[in-house]
Parts: sequence; C-alpha cells; structure tokens
Amino acid sequence: MNIVFLVIVLVAFFTAAWHQIQYRPPEGGEGDGAVAPMAEVSEAVVESAGGAVELAIGLIGVMTLFLGLMKVAEAGGMLTVLARLIRPLMTRLFPDVPPDHPAMGSMILNISANAMGLGNAATPFGIRAMQELDRLNPHKGTATNSMALFLAINTSSVTLLPTGVIALRASAGSTEPAAILPSTLFATACATVVAVAATKAYQRFSPAPPPDPQKAHAAEEKSDAPIGGGDEAEDPPEHLADAVAGAASGYPLWVSYTFLAGLLGLIPLSIAYGHVIAPWIIPGLIVFFLLYGAVRRVRVYEVFVEGAREGFQVAVRIIPYLVGILVAVGMFRASGAMDALVQWVGGYTEHLGMPAEALPMALLRPLSGSGAYGVMASIINDPAVGPDSYTGFLVTTLQGSTETTFYVLAVYFGAVQVKRIRHTLAGALTADIAGIIAAVAVCLYLFA
Repeated sequence: MNIVFLVIVLVAFFTAAWHQIQYRPPEGGEGDGAVAPMAEVSEAVVESAGGAVELAIGLIGVMTLFLGLMKVAEAGGMLTVLARLIRPLMTRLFPDVPPDHPAMGSMILNISANAMGLGNAATPFGIRAMQELDRLNPHKGTATNSMALFLAINTSSVTLLPTGVIALRASAGSTEPAAILPSTLFATACATVVAVAATKAYQRFSPAPPPDPQKAHAAEEKSDAPIGGGDEAEDPPEHLADAVAGAASGYPLWVSYTFLAGLLGLIPLSIAYGHVIAPWIIPGLIVFFLLYGAVRRVRVYEVFVEGAREGFQVAVRIIPYLVGILVAVGMFRASGAMDALVQWVGGYTEHLGMPAEALPMALLRPLSGSGAYGVMASIINDPAVGPDSYTGFLVTTLQGSTETTFYVLAVYFGAVQVKRIRHTLAGALTADIAGIIAAVAVCLYLFA
C-alpha cells in the first residue's frame, strides 16, 4: 500500500503541475468561477480530509449496531453451530488432515467467522490453523497442499453477511443498504468454487520437494513453542475458546447436507427475489440475532452494548486510513488524472460491465483492504455516483466478495515461516478474478 499511495499522490501532483503550466486565466480573471488546476487540487485535499472524518463519524452508529448484533450471535455459539454444519464438507476437501486434528477445527472456525463477517475472530483462528497445519508439514518452510487450499478458500470465503459494507452503504444514504447480500453471496460462492477447483488443479504442476529430515525436526521443535517468544496474541479470544472444542464434532451427515443444499438454493432465490427481500433484511437480522441470543440465554442487551463499544472503536480507528486514501483519491480526481483514466480505459471496460470508476477498486482490493475501502467510500459518497447506482452496487459487492490476498498470505505464512508458497498465490488470484467476474455478472443482472 505504501507504493500505491505514493504513486497516486505523485501522479496527481505531476498531472496538476502539467495543467498548471499550461493554464491561462480567463480574461475576466479567476473571479468568474475559473480555478487554477493546482488551487483545485489544494481545495480537494482539504475537502477530502474533512470528508473522511465526516464519513467515519456517520459510520459509527451503523457500525456499532451491526457489531453489537454479531457479538450477540457470537456469544450464543453461532460460530460453533455453523462450524459443525460445514465439517463434513471440510473433511472431504482436506483428506490430508485427520478429522480430529486441531487444524481441522481451527480451519472450520476461521471460514465460519469469515462467512459471518467476523474478521477479528477469523484471523486468530486462521493463524492457529496454519500453526497446526505446519505440525503436519513434512516439508518445513514449504506450503503443503492443505495450506494452499485453506488460504485460497480463505481469500474467497463465502460471505453470508458483509456487515461492514452494509454499514458503509447505510451511512452513505442508501435506501437499500442490504441489497448487496444476494450479489455478494453469489460472487463469493463462485469465487470459492473456483478457488477449490483451481488450487486442486495447480497442485499437480507444483510438486512438493522431498522432506529434509534435519530441517523438518528443527522446524517441528520450533513450531512447538509459542510464536513471538511466548506471545499468545495469536490464540483465539477467551470468549471463543469453547468454540474450538465444539467444532471438533459435526452434526449427522443429513443435517449438514440439508444445510449446504439450502445454502445453494438460497443463491438463485435471493437473486430472483432480491428486490423483494432487501427491505426485510436489516429488520429481520435484528430480530433474528436478538431472539437467537435470548433462546441461548445470552444477556442480549449487555452483550450487545459490549459489541457496540467495539464497533465505535473500529469506526474511530479507520479514520487515519480513510483520510490518507481519500485525500489521495481526491487529488487524483481534481488533477484530471481520473478523467484521463476514465476516457482511456472506460471505452474498453464499459462493454464488459466494469465502469472505469470501479476499475481502481477491483485492482486495489487484493493488494490493500484499507485502500480499497477508502476508494469504495469515495465512489459511493460521490454525488454523481451514489451507493444505489450500478457503479455503487458493483464496488460494494466487490468489497464484500474479495479479500486482501497479499495481506492474508503474508500474515498466515509469516506466522509459520513458510517461504516457498508453491501454487498458493496462483490459486488465490484465480479465485479473485472469478469473484470479480461473478460480481460484474450478477450486478449487471440485478442492478444495471
């Protein structure tokens, strides 16, 4: 993101400088409404910085609501329920991992947390899963087939509830902030299917080297010690610790297959009746999560307030990221560089359903989550675009249906010191491309 941020600012500056050199004030002077290019960029910097803070403040209320609701579901054991439902599928996808191994439970919980939009819970489970997978790894320092498949699924994970994106759409004034649920579910389902198929296919062309017994023994001893010299920050949170044990057993096969069949059937149903369902989603989710927590004997109000407090902190924490990226994007637009890009690329991508305004978002999403979030925010808060236009629906679907691939690979592989990633990146990027294509296709069908 350092390079991306610097490039955007430099391109904007030099583009504005070129226009400033060629600029000639009108005969009536700049009082007639004409603004010099560099002065226009200066105004954009100030407005974008202030707009970023206003955006974050407007986001606080909706973010606290959704994170409060998710905290109730989390405390009620919904992660464990979802993990037990998908366990039979996971044991077939990962035949190299013993069904009762701790790696299986951690992987299931990671994927379940991602599906529910609980990124804070997903990351610790994902790191723990990589640690456990590394204990089964005969080629220390080299990614196994199971590691590659797990990360490909992780970066394309089926998303049932993109809470953060819904919250941002609501704060931007969307009349149907949850309307992206059908498009996000379809795009992530397609991306996950492609991730599994591509990674399974690529592993044939990327064989693992023969194990080195001495290196394997040394790495195994090292993996037994806590990461970071005893730092336990990678362990799942205490209130989720019981979920690891609960995920060790699954429901009967017919229950799991019924759930998976229902999930698949939900995709065409939500697409066909998305406009009818959308107004019911947010009120329905509030009632469902609160009733679920009450049935599970959760102190719903107290737990909701605890989660809402975390939501407030999250909304405040993203202000520096929003200021940085929105200022860069504001400079890029005010300098005329964005118009040049739209004119150059738009003619080609428009025919494919990808407006030029959305192209930077699609390219940035695998590289930087915060950068893509800022670009998405700037697009849907642009009065000329808005959250409920086709472009607004597309960029928010892209944000909810693709993952920050390079960040995930760096964090998870760095946790177990894997340097040779084999076919992992190819599988993950293939899934990203599939997710983008699926997002464009479903948004064209639903919102164009």
